[in-house]
Amino acid sequence: MLRTGGVFLVGLASGAMLCAQPQLLSCATQGVASLQEWYAEDTGLWQTTNWWNAANATTMLVRYERLASSDEVKAAIENTFVKNSAKKFLNQYYDDEGWWALAWADAYEWSHDARYLTMAEEIFADMQLGWDDTCGGGIWWRKDRRYKNAIANELFLSVAARLAALESDTQRKDGYLDWAKREWKWFAASGMINEQGLINDGLAASCQNNGRNTWTYNQGVVLGGLTVLSRQTGDSALIDRAQSIARAAIGRLADQDGILHESCEPNCGADGVQFKGIFARNLGVLNAAAPLPLFGNFLRANAERICQVQTGDHRFGVVWSHASDVINAATQVSALDAILAAAGAQR
Repeated sequence: MLRTGGVFLVGLASGAMLCAQPQLLSCATQGVASLQEWYAEDTGLWQTTNWWNAANATTMLVRYERLASSDEVKAAIENTFVKNSAKKFLNQYYDDEGWWALAWADAYEWSHDARYLTMAEEIFADMQLGWDDTCGGGIWWRKDRRYKNAIANELFLSVAARLAALESDTQRKDGYLDWAKREWKWFAASGMINEQGLINDGLAASCQNNGRNTWTYNQGVVLGGLTVLSRQTGDSALIDRAQSIARAAIGRLADQDGILHESCEPNCGADGVQFKGIFARNLGVLNAAAPLPLFGNFLRANAERICQVQTGDHRFGVVWSHASDVINAATQVSALDAILAAAGAQR
């Protein structure tokens, strides 16, 4: 059962019985090996899951390589780029494009391969075309321009901030920063952040909060975006806002043991199974910049439980609190994101 209020979770105060970083990395290494059994060399994607999920898999593998000081999946990351770069990672969904832009921005920061940064910049240039004055600003979810939602705009913020952090040319850097600040100014005033401090799915035709689900990933992506933007601008108020959203999410979307849940569990379809790991990944980014015991203990508690309830072949299900029958490449990546975020918090 999910908590309905409060921001401190039973079992997170002491941090007792939590795995040390080497144990978490060992669990991650075995989990990555299991994930790659789904990897298809001919497509550069993962069987059992979809296009946008593959972008998150790529992001997770880059983070694994960096944290583990490894190059064991470097060839797979490059293969994914080569096999899919002809179409520039563009489609009809601006949020899909944002996931790929973040993946290649991370890959560039890790490898210094200029191809990856160029691709991230080209993707973001296409995302900019989704911005208009409907509801006062923001980008659309799809290119049919029928719905403005949280995730597409959080990704727009995050990509702009990441590119500003990576760009060496002052004029281009300033351009990305302008987009990130413009997006956040609009998003913060859009009404999508509700009275509980959580972010609903998007806006109704009336440009009001539509009251739809507060998915975990909508509480997560904004944390990473605000953290990077704060670092680039020196505005500490952005960190304060991110911490407020994170506290609300932990207090309302986790159970009494501090384990994160999606409201759709265990039947979350092809998309919802990915969401929790995205929250954990971005909470890790925020915690690295502005550590709080609540955040570090939350990450470790979730990672420990995931590793405890995994199958004998180190496959992780959609439910993190106990064993789950719903296991695929997306649930695997989601869980690995949480394990790596916890390992990073113990550095």
